[in-house]
Amino acid sequence: MIRLIKNIVGKTIRLLYKLTYRMIPVQKKTVLFIAFHGRGYTDNPRSIYEYMIQQERFQNYRFVWAIKHHRQKNLNIPGAKIIEYFSLSYFYYLARSKYWIVNCKLPMYVLKKKKQIYLQTWHGTPLKKLAFDIEVPEGTTFYRSGMNEDMMHETYRVDVEKYNYMISPSSFTTEVFQSAFRINRERLIETGYPRNDFLSNYDQDDVGAIKKQYHIPEDKKVLLYAPTWRDNSYVTKGYTFKLEVHFEKWQKILKDEYVVIFKPHYLIVNDFDIDQFKGFVYFVPPEEDIRNLYIISDALITDYSSVFFDYAILKRPMYFYMYDLDMYRDHLRGFYLDIYKDLPGKIIEEEDELLREIQRPYDYQQLECFNQRFNDHEDGHASQRVVDIVFKQEQI
Repeated sequence: MIRLIKNIVGKTIRLLYKLTYRMIPVQKKTVLFIAFHGRGYTDNPRSIYEYMIQQERFQNYRFVWAIKHHRQKNLNIPGAKIIEYFSLSYFYYLARSKYWIVNCKLPMYVLKKKKQIYLQTWHGTPLKKLAFDIEVPEGTTFYRSGMNEDMMHETYRVDVEKYNYMISPSSFTTEVFQSAFRINRERLIETGYPRNDFLSNYDQDDVGAIKKQYHIPEDKKVLLYAPTWRDNSYVTKGYTFKLEVHFEKWQKILKDEYVVIFKPHYLIVNDFDIDQFKGFVYFVPPEEDIRNLYIISDALITDYSSVFFDYAILKRPMYFYMYDLDMYRDHLRGFYLDIYKDLPGKIIEEEDELLREIQRPYDYQQLECFNQRFNDHEDGHASQRVVDIVFKQEQI
């Protein structure tokens, strides 16, 4: 019954928005930020905001963040108005804001006026295939909604049609995005990712403060375990992830030297029974910003997530634990890269081999070549380049 009521209310709000959005005038100096469908204050939109709020030329702007359950999260963003995602205020500011700065595909009900400017920042350099590039068997369905391939493609077509600009972090990604999103080159701005400015500009005080925040011991090395989601594992609430590691084994072998931070992908909604590893495994909720975890980690363990492209900037060891490689590659997603030649770390399918590899010397030469190809724009000034392009008519 509650779900039915929510559906009716949601449909009513969307209908009112469709009927009235043109009646709400666009305000030239209002900017709306949305990250991961309102999941938090994070990623590229956060970094762009943090740059803009420091610039004198934007002192008369109104900045609005749409975030789910922001009151329960007790969230405060200095200099910004926070509104509830998918509320009446949210739809009002969709119609009111001159600029949208977003890192994810917007729902098809979102309507854009000609005077509005939509910056799509996206949220990662792609390893796994995206959108129009995904190759799957006939009859495959996508997302929890169960839409077919044509329907999935249409959601991207409708969204991409609205973009004024889309950020690309590298020439590799520029090429991929033209294929995956069917977007013309003129709208792609190859600037680097704003969220990675932090990885070039942080200092040791930042490291100390973040370790203190998460109660990470200073005398241990930190392994960051950050796996991605699987398209075929979900419940009504969202995507689920089966933890295919045995932390008791990790603890037995690594505890004298390491602790582990476990940070699931933002789409993952299920709980994890890891309380027994307190003091060795530190769980960080999926919706939290991963950038802080990068700088306090001595090495990264991931699978098919794009996090390794960003982490490579720090020039630290990375390990690719792909225990379900055949299934993921052949039935869920394909890859843009030759994972055995292009990735800056060894592909590992067995947990015991992963633990052995962590204790061996790491090949930094491969990482250097990787950064030259994929991270050549990451110099700590991407936010400035993006803002100068998107807000060029506002230059003083």
